[in-house]
Amino acid sequence: MRHITSKHIPDITEFKHKLLQWSQQFEEVVWMDSNQHDTSYSSYDAILAVDAFTSIQTDYFEAFTSLKEYQEITKDWIFGYLTYDVKNGLEHLQSNNFDGLGFSDIFFFQPKRLFLIKGNQVEIQYLNMVDDEVDSDLEAICSLQKEALDSESNPVKIKVRMHKDAYFKKINTMLEHIHRGDIYEANFCQEFYAEDVSIHPLETYKKLNAVSKPPFATFLKQQDKYLMCASPERYIKKVGQTVISQPIKGTAKRAVNTVEDEKLKIDLTHNEKERSENIMIVDLVRNDLSKTAIKGSVKVEELCKVYSFPQVHQMISTISSKISETVKPIDILKTTFPMGSMTGAPKLSAMRIIETLEDTKRGLYSGTVGYFTPDGDFDFNVIIRSILYNQTKKYVSYSVGGAITSKSNPASEYEECLVKAKAMRDVLEY
Repeated sequence: MRHITSKHIPDITEFKHKLLQWSQQFEEVVWMDSNQHDTSYSSYDAILAVDAFTSIQTDYFEAFTSLKEYQEITKDWIFGYLTYDVKNGLEHLQSNNFDGLGFSDIFFFQPKRLFLIKGNQVEIQYLNMVDDEVDSDLEAICSLQKEALDSESNPVKIKVRMHKDAYFKKINTMLEHIHRGDIYEANFCQEFYAEDVSIHPLETYKKLNAVSKPPFATFLKQQDKYLMCASPERYIKKVGQTVISQPIKGTAKRAVNTVEDEKLKIDLTHNEKERSENIMIVDLVRNDLSKTAIKGSVKVEELCKVYSFPQVHQMISTISSKISETVKPIDILKTTFPMGSMTGAPKLSAMRIIETLEDTKRGLYSGTVGYFTPDGDFDFNVIIRSILYNQTKKYVSYSVGGAITSKSNPASEYEECLVKAKAMRDVLEY
């Protein structure tokens, strides 16, 4: 079904730039880049999938049933996303908040052209109908000249959907729910946006990726809609009979001074509030994974380890499980979605409360983008630290959030949101 070619590329950095530039001619694009983060859980350094042969696009109703059918019939590489609002098909939930972007609830496609990069090797997998175009495509990619910045990329004036006083009021309402025992923790998000603006999606992504250098960077194009994602977080991955999830809870800013920066990292490591946030979500993820796991196989591989990124320090845990060969890959997603780090605990109560307090429909933000292999393995990120763009509507949006617990201070939570938002704001405004 696929013609496979392997090439050694001496300058892989230059090739990646040209490959991404070349991809812009297609209506469907998924680019995933690990930015050379050395992790034992990575299968590839970067992946490009373009040019849909088949696809599925639907709303949240029976979304997982439709995706399972598509994945099992296709038995090939498929790439795409699930929006946060797919939750509405899993529980009696609704999303009636404002949506300026209009992404469909679920979208996956089978690419005609696929590039898998590991080290200096590029594995090129083309469907048979286009396999005679491999050489001409490679020639076109390698002969590309670096594009000048598009004149469309003007500074964007960002507006807040939720003003500071309203944010404080809503956090206090969330704290009332926590003190009453309705929930232990909830992830509360707010949107920043701009209307009637034009941006250059690829250049915007490049700038965002350059300042953040995250392990789960993604550029997604679906006709006139774009995701420019600098996510540091993996949602879930399956390789064979092993499943891993790596939730993030706990954030601290970086400092230019090395001594001060190290102190911020150590303070985060020992911060009681941040650790309790993380451990609550670890318990939730363990519970979710146990729904498809072989009994007794769920393990916490790493608890509350602090990793440093250019913009922030993050507290990350890794949980693994083993599954039997009879478990369907889609069922692992269905029993763990939405990811605990973006909801709270207990998950259903947190999602209900979030919906009443947030002003914006989350849509693709806090959803997931990733891929399935022909063997049913998969890898999905968490869509955070991301800019979303509807080119037709000329609407740009990014959202940020934080975990609210009984120890939360509204002013500190607001400050954390601004720290998380800094890279997106800087990229758009300057």
